[in-house]
Amino acid sequence: MAVQIGQQAPDFKMDAVVGKDFKEVKLSDYKGKWVVFFFYPLDFTFVCPTEIQEFSKRYEEFTKIGAEVVGCSIDSKFSHRAWVENGLGELRYPLAADITKQVSRAYDVLDEDAGVTFRGTFIIDPKGVLRYALKHDNSIGRSVTEILRSVQAIQYTEAHPEQVCPVEWKPGAETLKPA
Repeated sequence: MAVQIGQQAPDFKMDAVVGKDFKEVKLSDYKGKWVVFFFYPLDFTFVCPTEIQEFSKRYEEFTKIGAEVVGCSIDSKFSHRAWVENGLGELRYPLAADITKQVSRAYDVLDEDAGVTFRGTFIIDPKGVLRYALKHDNSIGRSVTEILRSVQAIQYTEAHPEQVCPVEWKPGAETLKPA
């Protein structure tokens, strides 16, 4: 059964490429921080580099609000490093290698028929609780701006539980007080 909003996010431990080096990444490494954990289908594809590079360009915006970014696909750490060195460019966050597909299954983003993941995005709070989940067709890229805004909105409502954020809310905008 897939993890639900409000439940503990499935733990993970995977090899990853950080810069051009190999490193093991675990969800527990990020305890006390917000985590944006995203899945993409495959290395050396068309839409994926646009997202991956945008997360890297905007990485500092995430760290300023206490969030870390981790990307993941079913490719190996060797494929990730080859892609970084041959076209993708160095990234500011880890690309994890889920070659066993266990993590993809745990987050319910694995397309079993195709053998690759859907585009899935998860926001995990500092206590390890899943607060946001989105998955969609692989033919369209996700909005890094919307993911950043979503982290900010979740953080705001956590700090102000008597308020909720309306559509298109951005930091500094008015909120709503439910009856």
